[in-house]
Order: sequence, then structure tokens, then C-alpha cells
Amino acid sequence: MELRQLRYLVTVVEEGGFTRAAARLHLAQPGLSAQIRQLERELGQPLLDRSHRSVTLTETGRAVLPYARAALAAADAVRETADAFTGLLRGRVSLGLVPGAAGHAFDIPSFLADFHDAHPALEIALTEDSSERMQTALLAGELDMALLGPTEETPPHGLSFQTVIDVPLVALAAAGDPLFERAGATSVPLAGLRDRALICLPRGTGVRAALERACGRAGFRPRVAFEAAAPPVLVQLAARGLGVAILPGGEGHREAGDGATVGGTAVRTLAIVDPAMRARIALAWRSTGPASPAAKALLDSLRGRLRASLPTTTTTAGGAGPGPAGT
Repeated sequence: MELRQLRYLVTVVEEGGFTRAAARLHLAQPGLSAQIRQLERELGQPLLDRSHRSVTLTETGRAVLPYARAALAAADAVRETADAFTGLLRGRVSLGLVPGAAGHAFDIPSFLADFHDAHPALEIALTEDSSERMQTALLAGELDMALLGPTEETPPHGLSFQTVIDVPLVALAAAGDPLFERAGATSVPLAGLRDRALICLPRGTGVRAALERACGRAGFRPRVAFEAAAPPVLVQLAARGLGVAILPGGEGHREAGDGATVGGTAVRTLAIVDPAMRARIALAWRSTGPASPAAKALLDSLRGRLRASLPTTTTTAGGAGPGPAGT
């Protein structure tokens, strides 16, 4: 068994087939297939199911894959550790971002540009996905760190969070909405949204999890009529009178402040109370820390920049560290 065969297996799985994997590896497809077949013969079990249009793992393959990834990570760490003693960081670091995170208060693109200038041999792979899937990817070792909206009140076992943004959730609707019939209204109780069509971020996001959790405790299920991953789209839907948008105050609707006009329609916001809900963006990583020196260097640098730029708190599964867990 050779490391390159394990790398070939992981690449085929990640690309969903031999053609794209061969292109990524700069190999001829027959040669790649032959190497995977040789690995399967050595292990005495098929690892890939080739009977469908996309290649999938067999039961044995699913069991083997985490060990293949761990072996590759260990080999990469050996090289990166040796490089670190010369002051050179090499390798690949994976950073997950919740959609729109790059436009929040912290300037991710500028940070990454500065870090790349300092470590040009290091490859940084960016991924945008839902918070729920990124938490799973972190625990599986598929991501080194992520900026996400935590979907649970406490960090999942094995993860640590450093809160970056912590703002209240607000309700936004067209100015003529019945929510604003009461003169001088500045807030709405959560129960006041019980029978309303709501517009919200999709399941798997921190905002959606916070809304569903609070509504469940209040004894009802939120009636989400529309959902979209981009907060500006939620604002536009609310402006057209399609429902009440649930958004992070001061972040998700920055372009549409209270009394602003969207598509020719004035929109207004109300604080949600009884109970108030919070939306958080947190930097998340495995509690044991990144596996490679390169990932550790990026995490340490990012945490330091966040501490210098924003008021932050750190929490770890099990309650270690001060401050609230992300939601």
C-alpha cells in the first residue's frame, strides 16, 4: 500500500468520479483506475461502487476513507513540520465561510491577502456552506476552521468557538404591514409572529436554528413561507409584502435600515422580544487544534486579528472558557 494510492482514492471520492479526479491529479484515467484496483486487490475488498454514473464508496470504502485521510494528513504534517523549522509554511489549509461572512464586520479578504503575502507557499482553500454542514466537516477533519453561525446553544463535543459577531434578531417588513399599526411600535413579541408568514435563512443556519428553538419553547412552529441564503434577498421579499423577514440586526439588512426604501417600498424593523433572540457568527475549530503547522499558524493569526478587531469570547464543548456559546 502506498500513500499515493490513498491520495488517489480520496481524490476520486472528492471529485465523484475517475475523470475529474484524473484531471485534478494530472494523470491518465486508465492509470488512475489501475492504481485503485491494485489497492483494492491488496485489501481484498472493493472500495468503490462503479455501477452508477457517479462513483460511490462501498461499505468497506466508507470505513477505510477516514483512515486514508488521516494517513495523508499525517504524512503532510511531517513535511510541514520540517518546513516550519526553516520558517517556511507549505501545504493546504481549508477555511469554511457561512455565505456572506466575507461581508461582515471583519474583513476576511484583507486578512487572507496579508497572510498569503507572508506565506506565499501556503494554499488556502475557501468553502461556503451551511453552518450545520461545516460543523460536521470540522469534526470529520474535512475543514481546518470555519466562520459559521453556530446551530446549537453550546458547542458540539470536539469543537471550540470564538464569537466574532453577536447581534439581536429583528423582524423586517414593508412599512404598511400590520406589525406597525401600533403607533410608535419599536418591538414585537415572538408570539406576535405565530400566525405570520416568515421569511428566513435556510435550515442548517444559526439564525434559522435560533428561530426554531425559540418558537418551539413558545409552543408553536414558525411558518416559514420563503427562505434564501442571502439576507438582501430576504429583505427584497419582505419589501414586496410576502411576509416578515427574520434577520440579524445591523448585519443582514445593512442596506435596508429602518425607514429605507427597497424597490420603491419603505421597510421598517422591530426588535423581537419576549424572548429576545441572538444571531452569532463564530470562528470554530476542533478542540484538539489543527493537525498541521500551517493550519495552526493560520488559526492563531486569525484569532489574533479577530481579538484586535472585535470584542470576542471563546467557548469549548463542555463549558471551558468564558462567554456565551454561539447560536
